Amino acid sequence: MSLEPSADPAADRRANYDYRSDDVDRPALVDDLETLVDCEVRADSYSRELYATDASPYELTPIAVAFPESTADVTGIVDYCAEREIPVLPRGGGTSLAGQTVNRAVVLDFSRHMNEILEINPNERTATVQPGTILGTLNEALSTHDLKFAPDPAWGDKSAIGGAIGNNSTGSHSLKYGKTDAYIEEVEAVLSDGTVTTFGEVTLEKISDRADSDGDLEGRIYAEVDRILEEEGNLIEEAYPDLKRNVSGYNLDRLVAEARGKTMPGGEDTGEPGTVNLARLLAGSEGTLAIVTEATVSLEPIPETKAVTLLCYSDLHDAMRDVEPILAHDPSAVEVLDDVLIDLARDTAEFGPVTEILPDGTNAVLLVEFYAEDADHGKEQVAGLLADRFPSATPTGVPSADAPQTEAETLAIEALEAYEKEERAQLWKLRKSGLPILLSRTTDEKHISFIEDTAIPPAQLPEFVEGFESILEDHDTYAAFYAHAGPGVLHIRPLVNTKSEIGIDQLHGIADAVTDLVVELGGSVSGEHGDGRARTQWNQKLYGDDLWRSFQDLKTAFDPDWLLNPGQVVFREDDPTDLREHLRFDPDYEFEAGFEPELVWENDNGMQGMVELCHGCGGCRGEQETTGGVMCPTFRASREEITTTRGRANGLRQAMSGDLEPGEAFSDEFVEEVMGLCIGCKGCAIDCPSEVDMAKLKAEVTHEYHQRNGSTLRDRLFANVATLSAWGSRLAPLSNTASKLPGARKVLEATMGIDSSRSLPTFHANTFRDWFEKRGGAQISEQEADRRAVVYPDTYTNYNHPAAGKAAVRVLEAANVHVTVPDELGDTGRPAYSKGFLETARETAHENVSKLAPLVEDGWEIVVIEPSDAVMFQLDYGDLLTDERVVQVAGATYGVCEYIDAFRLDEEIAFDADAAGEALTYHGHCHQKATRKDHHAVGVLRRAGYAVEPLDSGCCGMAGSFGYEAEHASMSDAIASILYEQVDESDGERVVAPGASCRTQLENRPGATEEPPTPIEFVDAALE
Repeated sequence: MSLEPSADPAADRRANYDYRSDDVDRPALVDDLETLVDCEVRADSYSRELYATDASPYELTPIAVAFPESTADVTGIVDYCAEREIPVLPRGGGTSLAGQTVNRAVVLDFSRHMNEILEINPNERTATVQPGTILGTLNEALSTHDLKFAPDPAWGDKSAIGGAIGNNSTGSHSLKYGKTDAYIEEVEAVLSDGTVTTFGEVTLEKISDRADSDGDLEGRIYAEVDRILEEEGNLIEEAYPDLKRNVSGYNLDRLVAEARGKTMPGGEDTGEPGTVNLARLLAGSEGTLAIVTEATVSLEPIPETKAVTLLCYSDLHDAMRDVEPILAHDPSAVEVLDDVLIDLARDTAEFGPVTEILPDGTNAVLLVEFYAEDADHGKEQVAGLLADRFPSATPTGVPSADAPQTEAETLAIEALEAYEKEERAQLWKLRKSGLPILLSRTTDEKHISFIEDTAIPPAQLPEFVEGFESILEDHDTYAAFYAHAGPGVLHIRPLVNTKSEIGIDQLHGIADAVTDLVVELGGSVSGEHGDGRARTQWNQKLYGDDLWRSFQDLKTAFDPDWLLNPGQVVFREDDPTDLREHLRFDPDYEFEAGFEPELVWENDNGMQGMVELCHGCGGCRGEQETTGGVMCPTFRASREEITTTRGRANGLRQAMSGDLEPGEAFSDEFVEEVMGLCIGCKGCAIDCPSEVDMAKLKAEVTHEYHQRNGSTLRDRLFANVATLSAWGSRLAPLSNTASKLPGARKVLEATMGIDSSRSLPTFHANTFRDWFEKRGGAQISEQEADRRAVVYPDTYTNYNHPAAGKAAVRVLEAANVHVTVPDELGDTGRPAYSKGFLETARETAHENVSKLAPLVEDGWEIVVIEPSDAVMFQLDYGDLLTDERVVQVAGATYGVCEYIDAFRLDEEIAFDADAAGEALTYHGHCHQKATRKDHHAVGVLRRAGYAVEPLDSGCCGMAGSFGYEAEHASMSDAIASILYEQVDESDGERVVAPGASCRTQLENRPGATEEPPTPIEFVDAALE
């Protein structure tokens, strides 16, 4: 079960990219390692900078990056590095929030190759996996057995199980499941000297037998474990906080609890005394003790169903006081959202509608979820909670006779219930709005993760929140409070500008004061995200000097030379870790784009703000089958970091802030490797939590590249495809015949770089405009019509596929719309914009707006058939022009199915039930998905009588001219193969797609018998 694509697109001889730069920092090291191991090793400037960051505020350029394919590769690299005292850092998805995967080391990226599910044993409820296995992928495979890996970090569909072990991850349902350590049964691990060993369950007697403080590395490890259990068990029991959610320091509390057979905080039974599982000692060690290369984990059954209630409060403090009594009802999750985030959510297009369900006066909410045996059981549990915590409610169910009844004051002002999957998802969506909103700031001030997951006994939450608010006030800033209230782990990200000295002082001062508060209240500095660079320095204050020395001794026993991810969890006194060092943005940071942006940037800090927006969460690294959505198509095809939105954003920022050579952003190599493989799908505009607009950034950089270096004839032809199409139409059918002559396509590839395997568009001598004029124009008069619409004759519809235009006119007229198809309108400027010819695109936009604005003012609406052209009007013209009329035109522009759906025009249409009835597989256009408009066609087709299965698909890979370019053809095909698989697995009899590129690509699908019709053609076919 591998995530590998069938072939690397870069292996195509025509490809002009290899995911790296030619500037190699340590070629001798690369050569040495690649003679020792079978995997690839890179030390070029691009690769090193790509792995200099993770999802934390930190940045530190590694020595090199390796992509191991086997345990033998890991052993070879570690052994080589150990001999030369070179640090090594294991890494999964790079989604850590405290800087655990940022270090001056040789990085081992397990996510590329060592990502297989080796075995699933449903009878034993175990799975054996490699460290790069994505949690979401594992759970997808387990779902057929009604099992799951229980810990559920929010980013589980992008983070790897090796990282979950390294960070001892957990998630929203830790009240039921605890942390990752409880599910580790056995690991294969590579020690710091290259030794391969297995850690698992072992008796204390065997530990003593194998202990040898003067022996080999394993003997010294067992000796130190034996010493800790013999000498420091009582100290550990006293010093570790009594918390279910504590991942600070090494996992010594579990080691002692298992050895003594004592219950873990939260009630987990550790079994009989005398046995420990040493694999669990690696949980939370952040790659500092050993490198896990294989893990066997235990599994849990998937709950039958769930029930959710949303308790509303007038303020956060009331919500916090209510957490402990709610826990008496044994919920599976208790999540909080405060007034700061609720207010911000109200102002967003995505989350605003969800906030409308909240009653007036709601300034905090607690989402309480129960696992249930069936729907009635869920309703019973919610009813029991409401009878206790909001007795004036009239719940759907009836509480059980033994439902808990606490004596705490009732504080909620309202309660909402949700039992159906869609209703539950809506309430969870409100809770999950926190992170995307916080990450969308483009100012120098950022909501930074450095003290955001402290763990506090739930009973102490009211006092903790008051104390934290006081600390924030003392440091003249604020934060939002959200996330896992049930186990006492609130996500709190203060707003800090680390580009200033004041911000650096705030960073340290807040962390220091909050650590004191946490210790005072019996908590931990990290309940979820680990120590890393952000919190390691506070472990000494949390645990005391004696345990701090024990941490050092344990680290030394496992790693005598301190080469495994040094500086995390614990440090040497002569090399301390300081949360203020190695920040991505610090007072010395300087940004210089090197040019004046051409586009309109209305966000704070303009283009610079957008370049710096990516915080590194890795949302662009999700798999199609587990994450869905649009982004990032080239990553899904290549699994290369440089092809993610994160990779491109980091590369662009590093090129413009001095980490790369001056002017690097406009070099041939950078454009080909970094920006050229962005296909402009706009998926990041919807799927990236921060909404990094990489398509817009690419347009800016490509434009400047043209200004500096000129442009190719092919680029100019693609940018002016409307002119080319007009000539092709005039010369048809000769123009169509010429492209089919023997050798013609090979000549095109040799001279223009146009892929010889691609079928070129067919030109029609009778254009869509011609047809409309010859039929006598509109068939519904203005006087009789309910609406008036300009059907825009976009380039593709007019010259290449007039059937879609004809269908649109017929359907609109069936809905009593007066239609016109103007002669004087040219293309929308989309091709020029996509190829970075922004001046040309601006001129076209200005001309179109000038002609369309008067019509809009007169009450006309604009209907566009080609999705990318519709989005050009609706969105991209606003990036090209500041003319107020742009807003008018954008607001009056609709895709054809969007227009029909938005005004329910099909309710006036008579459909022939016999004409429809086919089962259709619908693939939406990525630009429509990015603007949340792809659903309209599905609704219209269904009301026309079709059974429609919409695919949760990404980009088709054609992406305008991208798939025609010979150097990108293999990448285009690799992206398409993901879509082809989805189509093959769907139940539809025929495929339907609105976009020209999508339909061209789908026609090439193995087994395809036609170019898929557009949705409007199917609607037209169903007319009576």
